[in-house]
Amino acid sequence: MTAETTVADSPAASAQPATDFDHVAALRVLESESVHIIREVVAELERPVLLFSGGKDSIVLLRLAEKAFRPHPLPFPILHVDTGHNFDEVIEFRDRRVAPTEENPAGIKLIVASVQESIDSGRIAESTDPSGSRNRLQTRTLLDALEAGGFDAAFGGARRDEDRARAKERVFSFRDEFGQWDPRSQRPEPWSIYNGRIRRGESVRVFPLSNWTETDIWRYIEIEDLDLPSIYYAAEREVFDRDGILLAVSPFSQPRDGDPVSTEWVRYRTVGDLTITGAVRSRATTIPEIIAEISDATVSERGETRADDRTSSAAMEDRKREGYF
Repeated sequence: MTAETTVADSPAASAQPATDFDHVAALRVLESESVHIIREVVAELERPVLLFSGGKDSIVLLRLAEKAFRPHPLPFPILHVDTGHNFDEVIEFRDRRVAPTEENPAGIKLIVASVQESIDSGRIAESTDPSGSRNRLQTRTLLDALEAGGFDAAFGGARRDEDRARAKERVFSFRDEFGQWDPRSQRPEPWSIYNGRIRRGESVRVFPLSNWTETDIWRYIEIEDLDLPSIYYAAEREVFDRDGILLAVSPFSQPRDGDPVSTEWVRYRTVGDLTITGAVRSRATTIPEIIAEISDATVSERGETRADDRTSSAAMEDRKREGYF
């Protein structure tokens, strides 16, 4: 069965009103491309894993992976790199998403790689970042988890529209034996032909959502009726303003002198280490409202809400060179 047959048979496709036909048709093309990429990796590589943060992109990626192999269960596990500084709503969602269901009685195999355990074992030192962020510490924990699992391919939910460094990515992003990325050594991908051949010790990060946009992600969530962590929807939350970013008041992120604290209607465009992931002022409590809101946005979700990406114009690329996903 081809990817095209799979998506055409989707109940969601036939349930859309005629006025949404163009959007749905475009999403089904993207879906078909992503399903093809996922199947290609499983055919070419020996031991893949799917990186799962509990964010909207990894949620869409997981749904696409499930569609790629239905009615069979996923032929690979999912991996969450846990900084220990998570939004409670995201961890609750993660555990609910992998739990056994009537459709999948075995559930989804989840591997949790803990940054705290990496600190306790001496693999990394606790962050000296004044914000308390452990975001950069994830890299060592991720590389250790990939090596321990013998994984030669890791699916990620990155999109090219997120950041300039992401825009340089191939769909198959090759990493050396140290897990590091060099944009000059990537392979061409003409006509969606992917070369998955690697040498011992090398690995591949694979980005099936490369050609999707933030709006595509939300439209797909809408037509597939996907569940999300509640932080994606606007609600009254206690936040403080630091350098123009609204951060959650939590045990891990506390206001300093001069940081104004308020209770505001906000939501999150992305999830991550809550010490550096900012909220946006919003009243959007439904997916159509969110789509309308981001359609008017002039800044990507990372550019607007991630403090770590504001340190320099090359912040993301520097982390990717170190082995960041």
